Amino acid sequence: MNRLEFLKSAGALMAAGAMAPYLTNNLFARSLGANDRLNVGLIGCRNMGWGDLSDALIQPDVRCVALCDVDRDILNDRASQLKQMTGVQPDLFVDYRKLLERKDLDVVMIGTPDHWHCLQMADACAAGKDVYVEKPAANSIGECDLMVEAARKYDRVVQVGQQQRSGEMWHKMKEYIQSGKLGVISKVNVWANFEYAWIKNNIQDENPPSNVDFDMWLGPAPSRPYNKSRFHGTWRMFWDYGGGLITDWGVHLLDMALWGMNVKGMPKRVMASGGNNRNPINYAETFGTMSVLYEFDDFVITWSNNTVESGPYGRNYGLEFVGTNGTLVANREGWEVYPYKDKIEAHKELPDGKDHINHVADFINKVRSRDKNTACPIENGALCAKYAHLGNISALLGTDLVYDDVKKKFDNKAADKMLIKEYRKPWRRP
Repeated sequence: MNRLEFLKSAGALMAAGAMAPYLTNNLFARSLGANDRLNVGLIGCRNMGWGDLSDALIQPDVRCVALCDVDRDILNDRASQLKQMTGVQPDLFVDYRKLLERKDLDVVMIGTPDHWHCLQMADACAAGKDVYVEKPAANSIGECDLMVEAARKYDRVVQVGQQQRSGEMWHKMKEYIQSGKLGVISKVNVWANFEYAWIKNNIQDENPPSNVDFDMWLGPAPSRPYNKSRFHGTWRMFWDYGGGLITDWGVHLLDMALWGMNVKGMPKRVMASGGNNRNPINYAETFGTMSVLYEFDDFVITWSNNTVESGPYGRNYGLEFVGTNGTLVANREGWEVYPYKDKIEAHKELPDGKDHINHVADFINKVRSRDKNTACPIENGALCAKYAHLGNISALLGTDLVYDDVKKKFDNKAADKMLIKEYRKPWRRP
């Protein structure tokens, strides 16, 4: 985004009335008033983190004063872009703990790989910062619970980057489902088929680039040699850092399935199977091909993914709510109702393209008002991440599972051992 695009976006957002009135609350550490400036620091500047920050800077009286990344080339490039966009020269850090020491920071945005989310979010909360953290909330079920505890203990405002919760089109979808027009919904199918889950080339390990602090990138994950196939972007396909397509796309789409069906807890049972069946030469560890079934009293939710980019209704990703009167099919390109035997009318909704901007705006507004009920609070982000991890654990063990979210245990001892990952010393879990 260049400066002209930045200013145009800001003007369009304000004209659209996206800014809610700002409130004052003396509970905030710095007693922010309606016109006071919010200082933001970003940890993880390469991809979604930069997108999150860009949309935060569109909001009035928000400035970025600090950037952190283990890749110095990315760090310097983003600093240059930020200076051009806003005129502010940020302080730069490789170690996020140094960034958190800044007393003038109000907000921290986290766009790092999944295995860092829990520790960095908890540390930011402990430092008195409000947090916008990318999805999935964490890289294990146990870490999800730790993040919920941290937000509550330190009384912080937290938003998880599941931006569809702030999309007008998705709200209309939920309203339509709740209206009962679809009749009895017995099944919700969710799918995401993307080729990037298949890593074709087994590149040899090598020394990390001189601009990268690879040991800091690994952080609490096990020590391993540097390999390009496990680094930028493709880290999602390795268990130490991510959970594959189901933790990447799955948390977004499963979130809409759970939201539409008013699910706020665990399923009765989960059954899954997965593998890498497309080609024997596949460097990825996570499942390129996968099927998961979540069982409830009156319906089931299914998840599937593969690495061939095609799918039902000509959509390589999406979800369908199957009702007795018709089926609603949705993805980010819009949603549509297909009537069954003319029992209801066909209907179609298109997106306005503001989901992410609205989501970041909601977070900034809630920081100012001290309202913990963000569009996607940590409790909801944790719920969706747990569903993704349930599927992976069931597929890894090759058995169906029941998880008790009160007792924090499975009906399977082997599964209990997979509830949380060990941290590499000297890093410690929150």
